[in-house]
Amino acid sequence: MVFQFSDKFDGIGIICGIEDGAVVYLGFGEGETDSDVPEGELELWGRVRSELAEYFEGKRREFDIPIKYSGTDFQRLVWEGLRRIPYGQTRSYGELAEMIGRPGAARAVGGACNKNHICVIIPCHRVIGANRTLTGFGGGVEVKARLLEVEGKDFKKT
Repeated sequence: MVFQFSDKFDGIGIICGIEDGAVVYLGFGEGETDSDVPEGELELWGRVRSELAEYFEGKRREFDIPIKYSGTDFQRLVWEGLRRIPYGQTRSYGELAEMIGRPGAARAVGGACNKNHICVIIPCHRVIGANRTLTGFGGGVEVKARLLEVEGKDFKKT
């Protein structure tokens, strides 16, 4: 069973789903925190909150939280590629496609980024358009810009 938690960090609403000791969802918005949550899931939520707070304060560059995701082999390849983009850096969809050994698959990479359900930890916000501008983002371009700003990048929204 997935337990839902919610909080705000730097004014950005975060919704987190935890199941069997791992984060299975981390997205943007506002929601309710479940009641009657097992102790282990509450402890993990405490770690998630702590690491997210450190991230938004500019003190954390990588996350040590257990995650669990499911997707196609290609999606998983893209998500692992996203995790290799260093903090404070960006890549275009085409550059990420080349990075994972799939040159020419920029559109498919974009589709896989769109299916990422563990935002921030799997940093799809670090992927930008070929023209080096911000492009669509599930949490909104404003949130994407803010996440990149936390990491030291300043982008004008397009």
